[in-house]
Amino acid sequence: MHEVSIAQGLLDIAIENCKKGGYKGIELIKVKIGKASGVMPDSLLFAFEAMKVGTIAEKAVLVIDEIPVSGVCNECKSNFSVDDAYVTSCPKCGHMSLTIETGRELNIDEMEVF
Repeated sequence: MHEVSIAQGLLDIAIENCKKGGYKGIELIKVKIGKASGVMPDSLLFAFEAMKVGTIAEKAVLVIDEIPVSGVCNECKSNFSVDDAYVTSCPKCGHMSLTIETGRELNIDEMEVF
């Protein structure tokens, strides 16, 4: 379950930035996770809850904003957005040459600190 290492990385980054800013604790961490990132949101939440204990983020809530896979077909030039984690062909014309624009994100988007 690589979500444990991702949760630890998120906590490390959030805690480091909180301390650098002179704050004492973290109330919320909002992340953007693309559906094609390979991260399972429920597993990440579970790992985060376990790993935040005893840190300045102990009372923090992790909010996950899932980003759909979107892009453009290199053949018909149609823009597309799908709810699936992976797309192998254009939903409109079926061509397999695509440029993926979103869906692979894994970013801290926002933090609330005190």
